[in-house]
Amino acid sequence: MKLKRTNIVGFSRRRVTRWWRGSGGEGERERGGLFFSFIPFSPFPPFSLSPFLPLLFLLGLAACDTGGVAVTPADPSGTKETCTVSLDQFADGGVGKDGIPALTDPPLVNPDEADYLVDTDRVIGFMVEEQPVAVPHNILWNHEIANFNFPSIQLAVTYCPLTGSSMVFDRAAIGGGEFGGSGLLLRNNLTMYDRTTSESIWPQMGRLAVCGPRLGASLRMIPALEMTWGGWKALHPSTKVASDETGFGWSYTAADYPYADYEAPENDGLLFPMEIDRRRGPKERLLGIPDDRRGGTAFPFFELDEAGPARALHASVAGRSVVVFWDRSAQGAMAFEPRLNGQTITFEVRDERIVDVGTESTWRLDGLATDGPLAGTRLEPIAEAFVAFWFAWAAFYPETQIWED
Repeated sequence: MKLKRTNIVGFSRRRVTRWWRGSGGEGERERGGLFFSFIPFSPFPPFSLSPFLPLLFLLGLAACDTGGVAVTPADPSGTKETCTVSLDQFADGGVGKDGIPALTDPPLVNPDEADYLVDTDRVIGFMVEEQPVAVPHNILWNHEIANFNFPSIQLAVTYCPLTGSSMVFDRAAIGGGEFGGSGLLLRNNLTMYDRTTSESIWPQMGRLAVCGPRLGASLRMIPALEMTWGGWKALHPSTKVASDETGFGWSYTAADYPYADYEAPENDGLLFPMEIDRRRGPKERLLGIPDDRRGGTAFPFFELDEAGPARALHASVAGRSVVVFWDRSAQGAMAFEPRLNGQTITFEVRDERIVDVGTESTWRLDGLATDGPLAGTRLEPIAEAFVAFWFAWAAFYPETQIWED
């Protein structure tokens, strides 16, 4: 039996209550999850995390002030941890540690076995051991983190529904340990913790530990494309995809999206209030390329789409040359090094196809040449590039530039 959400009857500061319908009828059930109807003006006032210090203690961490100095009332171990983020920037999501359950090695199936998906659903696609793999947003709306243990690499595939951020991390920085949800939010973003003896806090979009014994350690990103399921299948017919048989008995269809119209580009409703940069629609998706911990370049999807169904644009991010490909049909963008064998390549669009000027070979969204003298050649992707909502990108990278045509 798959449990199906039919309505969200209310929410409170600490917990959201959902209604479910199964074969046994309707009933009220609480589950740790940030599921809510559109909130045009958030009812959650700003508050300090000071009342929630026990949650940090459960994580084995010490709270910190703006100066990064530990302020724990007791320190039995005799070693004080510090944070690089002010305590009052965190919010208690109300679900507790692991209240949103991360997955471990969810089954991977063939596309025809994933009948819970439709072509317009969005997925996070990546390559591992020459095998294309897709993890749908539908799964991560409810789990946010999927830990995969492949023979050659241990990955964490992550998606934060509140900030629209899709990121894949190599778990080598935590010795191959797994990530779970801390129950905390930083600027509305998923904040992970590592399930090791050195538990630390890792805001997803920050890409590094901000509290705990691993303070300052960074996570290596794995190149990933966020795009439609139909678009990913067209690129990779042999892909594997995460099954909806997660062991939780939940339904993961598009109809089960738990956030109402939260993703509407102009919707400024947030779970926790924060200042919003109004240069773009709050929930407009973009491809962001960080240049350091505060800056980078944002490539808004609406801007990319203005020139037509395909786009190839050259840009410089902190002095680094990149080329960004856009595919309207897949609703996806990705950035690459515009070089092959040490030679710079120039790209343009002809007859709605991305081609290189030198050989006129045809290239597709994932950086593979499919026709012409360079057929079979791949560009090197910019691993740090990722998709997020504009409001969140601007909050984490406030010195960002916006690419405009």
